[in-house]
This record gives sequence, C-alpha cells and structure tokens, in this order.
Amino acid sequence: MRRLSLVLALFTALVCLVSPREARAERLRDLVDAGGARDNQLVGYGLVTGLAGTGDDVTVPFTSQSVLSMLRRLGVQVDSPQIRLRNVAAVMVTANLHAFAKQGTKLDVTVASVGNARSLSGGMLVQTVLKGADQKTYAVAQGSLVLGGIDARGASGSSVKQGSLTSGRIAEGAIVEREVAANILEGGALRLELRNPGFTVASRIAEAVNQKFPGAASALDGGVVKVKVPAGFETKPVELMAALEDLEVVPVRRARVVINERTGTIVAGGDVRLSPAAVVHGNLTIVVKEAPVASQPVAPFGAGSTAVLPRSDVKAEDAKPTVGYMKEAPTLADVAQALGALGLAPRELAGVLQALRGANVLEAELVVQ
Repeated sequence: MRRLSLVLALFTALVCLVSPREARAERLRDLVDAGGARDNQLVGYGLVTGLAGTGDDVTVPFTSQSVLSMLRRLGVQVDSPQIRLRNVAAVMVTANLHAFAKQGTKLDVTVASVGNARSLSGGMLVQTVLKGADQKTYAVAQGSLVLGGIDARGASGSSVKQGSLTSGRIAEGAIVEREVAANILEGGALRLELRNPGFTVASRIAEAVNQKFPGAASALDGGVVKVKVPAGFETKPVELMAALEDLEVVPVRRARVVINERTGTIVAGGDVRLSPAAVVHGNLTIVVKEAPVASQPVAPFGAGSTAVLPRSDVKAEDAKPTVGYMKEAPTLADVAQALGALGLAPRELAGVLQALRGANVLEAELVVQ
C-alpha cells in the first residue's frame, strides 16, 4: 500500500502541474533566443590549496610539477624532491561565458579534481586562466570552494559520507577579461532560434510577430523564425528584441516520460496517452550466503592443522507474477490512475513503462537517463 500511495502521489502531483487541456500562453522570451547571441564554454587547469591532508599524493606527477612551476613563477626556487603534497589538488575549472558579458562581469565556476584527492573541502582555488575553444584567455578564476557533500569521521574509524567531495562551485568566482562580440542582426534581419524546435510552435511565433509587425516574420524551418527589421528599428536592435519578447505564444507540449534509473525518479508531462494493455510482472530473487566453517584436527599429540572450509547457501525465489489489465487512458490523470493501480515501486514501474513503449501502447516519447 505504501508503494501504491507513493506512485499515485507522484503522478497526481504531475497532473496538477502539467495538463494538456490547460495550455497557457508564454512570453516569447521563454521560447526563443536571438541568433548570434550564445554562450561559450571556458575551461582551465589549476590548483586547489589549503586542504587538510586530503589532496593528491606523490603518485600524481602532474600535481607536483604544477606546484613546482607555480612556485618558480612566484620567485620561489624549490627542488622537486622537497615538494610534499596532500594539501594540494590538481583540478579542472569550467565556466560558461554568457552572451553580452563585458569586462569585469563575474561568472560562476565549477571545480573538479583530476587526481586522487579524497576531498576538496576547505580548499581555495589559486588564480586560474580560463580559455575558450580558440585557446584565447577570456576569464580568470579564483576563490574558496563550496561543496555539496559532507565527510564526518570518528576517532574509532567510523565515518559518514554524503554527496561528492571532489567537485564544487565558486559563486561569481571568475572575472571576464575578454569580451565576445555578438551581433543579433544579420543582413537586416533578426533570427529567432527556438529552444525546443517544432513546426507548430515556429508557425505560431511567426503569426504572433506578424500581428505586431505585418509581413515581417517567416518560419524558415522548425527551429528558426526570420524577422525582417521593421521601419524605425534599423538602428535599434535592442528595442526590437524587447518588443518581440513580450509577445505571447501558446507552445506545444511534447508527450514525454523521463525515467532516471539511478534515483528511481519518473516524470511525465504533455499529452501522454495509454492504450489498453495487459501487464504480467514478476520478480526472480536469488540469495547467496557465505558461512565459512572452521575444521578442527582430531589427530593426537597436536598433529594436523585447523582449516577453514567454505560453505555456500544458495536459494532462488521466483515470486508469483501479477497480472494487471490497464484500460485506455486518454488523459494524464487517467494514466496516473492506471499505472498506480499496478502497485509497483518507481524502479519497477520504470521497467513497465519501457515495456509499454516497446509494445506501442504508451503514446509518449520515453527518455531513460
């Protein structure tokens, strides 16, 4: 009953959030991006210092080489055998350079270990150069790390670990040093690039733009809408984009079910439908137990030796399969009720959904992560 209630609660919440019968209009700013204005990925290699003995050890050669090179650039002459690590870790630093970012703009960065460091907790990233795909420097990162996990150890050796300790983030840890030129006007026209391409949505966007600026927009394909610059906006691309962003368009929600097998999470949305189907579900459980037995010698005068003999206990349990019939479910609420009636845990339900999609019963796109 508890599994049934969890599944029903999950799908009921989804039905309340997403309903194909209540399609709402959204602002154009939430559906498209201006062509020519895009993010750029940055990457760099650096060092995190100040660790409490949880950094890389001497088996990571590039960390010691990096420390030696950094100290020599700072005017400190150190021989390689004198370097002792454990408080230093080699890391990769990544960031996204947003469109229209100017010099001095601060960016969030992500830091991840590339050596064998156990934890980056309490560490500080030393000034790291971030480069783009053209190998030019666009930003410089530095700062203290914030991790998403914990690692508590007791004096007796017991420990509690949660989350990842070898990667973290630095909020506004990078400063932009080089700008990327962005031009949203090309040949006297503006390109609106859909974030979720679709022919219907592209047609609706062109129609909405033409209502405000007659004859200005045309859908090139399912992913791009071309807008000719209206009279009076030839030198005002920012004002033109601002006027277009407030237009309202009714988007098309794709029927999609997303399954995360690692966490057992199932999310359904859009116009998900279910045809009549019969489901047979059963589990085969195999249990293997090891119980070694010590054999004592019975020879007199201390002859013989004690031996440990292995002993295995193997049991196979084939649970009686359950047969369920699911009626046709034309709405997402009906799908939630039909799937909840099976009484399966989320992980088991994920397998049933994949089988239903394979049998062409589930009318939705299935995404397995």
